[in-house]
Amino acid sequence: MTAFRRVAIVGRTGSSHVVDSLGIVVTALATAGVELVFEERTAAMLSRSDGIPRETVGCGVDLVVVVGGDGSILGVARDVAHAGVPVLGVNRGGLGFLADIAPDQIPEKVAQVMAGAYRVEERFLLEASVRDNNRPPTHPGDAVGIGVALNDVVVHAGSMSRMMDFQLFIDDEFIYEQRSDGLIISTPTGSTAYALSAGGPILHPRLDAVEIVPMFPHTLTSRPLVVNGDSTICVRIGDAAATPKVSCDSQVDFALGPNDEVRIVKHGDPLRLAFPIGHSFYESCRSKLDWATRLGGRR
Repeated sequence: MTAFRRVAIVGRTGSSHVVDSLGIVVTALATAGVELVFEERTAAMLSRSDGIPRETVGCGVDLVVVVGGDGSILGVARDVAHAGVPVLGVNRGGLGFLADIAPDQIPEKVAQVMAGAYRVEERFLLEASVRDNNRPPTHPGDAVGIGVALNDVVVHAGSMSRMMDFQLFIDDEFIYEQRSDGLIISTPTGSTAYALSAGGPILHPRLDAVEIVPMFPHTLTSRPLVVNGDSTICVRIGDAAATPKVSCDSQVDFALGPNDEVRIVKHGDPLRLAFPIGHSFYESCRSKLDWATRLGGRR
C-alpha cells in the first residue's frame, strides 16, 4: 500500500528532457495507485487541461514531486513551505543537491518512496525584508518588500564592475563597514551553491546556522562568518552603488537605495525535503563536488 494518496507534480518548463521524465514519473505514480494533481504549466506541457495554480500546488496533497533542477525546487519551496507537505526532487538540471533522483532511477526510486522507504529532512528558509529609511516620518522602517529564500539572500551592487558600501549588524550589534561587490547570506542548504563559489564553508544541512560571505571585499582580512540560525542580520546600504539590489535565490529581486536596510531572519515555515532511503549528504559532496578524485586522475 502506498504511503501517499494524493501527489502533485511540478515540472521545469522549456525542456524536452523534462517532458520525457515527467512521463516516467506519471507512469510510476499511476502504478502505485495514487491520485495525481498537476501544476498548470506542467499540465500544459503534458497536453492536459486540468492544471492548478502554482501557489496552491501544496494544498490538499501528501507529496509534491518536482522534476527539474535545484532551481526548480528553490521556486517551489516558496509556494509549499507553508503547507508542510514533503517535496521530492527528480534531477533534470545540474548538480542536484536537492533534486536527488537521477533520470534513470525514476521507476525504482519513486516506487521505493511510494512504499514508504524514504526520510524527510527539514530545511529552514531565510526571510529578507527591505526597509526604506528615507520615507517620511509617518512611515519609518516600513517593509517595502519581503522575499523568502531557501539557498541565499544576496545584497549586491546591481551592475558589473561596481562596488558598494554597506554596514553589517547582527542582533543590532555593529559588525563592520565594508566596500565590496556585496554580501551573501546563506543557509546550510545554500552553502554548496553561490556561497561555496565565493569561498564560503560547506555547512551540513542539519546545522542551525547562517553563513555570511563577503563578495570580493576591498580588504585582505575579511572572511566568511558563521552565526546562529536565529540571528537577525541587518545590512544597511551606503551611497556608493548606483543600482544596488537584494536577491532571494536569484529569483526574486528588490531595488535598494542609500540608507535602506535589508533585515534577514529565519522564515517561520521550513521546507520538508523527501529523500529515498540511502541518500547521503556526504556522498552527494563526493560525487557532485568531485571529492573522490585523487591526484593523477585515480580514485
